[in-house]
Amino acid sequence: MQVAETERVLVVEDDAAIRELLRINLSHAGYSLRLCERVDEARALLGRETFHLAMLDWMLPDESGIELIQSIRRQPETMRLPIIMLTARNQEADRIAGLEAGADDYLSKPFSMAELIARVKAVIRRAQPDIARERLELDGLCLEPEALRVSIHGSTLLLSPTEFRLLHCFMRRVDRMIMRSQLIAEVWEHQPYIDERTVDVHVRRLRLALKPFGYDRLIETVRGGGYRLAPHVGAL
Repeated sequence: MQVAETERVLVVEDDAAIRELLRINLSHAGYSLRLCERVDEARALLGRETFHLAMLDWMLPDESGIELIQSIRRQPETMRLPIIMLTARNQEADRIAGLEAGADDYLSKPFSMAELIARVKAVIRRAQPDIARERLELDGLCLEPEALRVSIHGSTLLLSPTEFRLLHCFMRRVDRMIMRSQLIAEVWEHQPYIDERTVDVHVRRLRLALKPFGYDRLIETVRGGGYRLAPHVGAL
């Protein structure tokens, strides 16, 4: 089953053979593509066009993919753009660095096209508004699923799609422990390549986003394998 033509993917990859492989397979799967090989080209495209997903190599001719991810996450217009890193760097430390920079997923080369397309579909799907559409609020922290907006006392909080879904999961279960396995089931929809370390990295990113407002202390680590959003330790 093909996706709608309106689902647009930006591919930033300097290897011409891999770019062509991605072009053939993703186009065949129904995605509309823009391909480039440099970060400056990618930034120009992001400034002019809207995308549903970006796929970035780590090592690029002018800047690193990590630097591009960080700049994407700093801009309100692109902060919620789902990002997959495609890279030959396959050590755990590299994967964690990519996720901590703001990537939603990380795929090491070489990879199968079937797995890549499955991950593309999953990441784009997770970026869509949640089925539970009620507005959630806790001590000045407000999450609006339909608008994909989070604010603290009226100030907008910049979150990636994965951080947004994590916070949504926590705010639906205030003061209840949520196991890491449950977060994998709900936030990542049981994707087999998501492990507990990945969950910890994204929770750390969420805490960092909340920290300037003093709300990082809301998220407690619970011994036994989980987390809890605890309002009684709210911001000062």
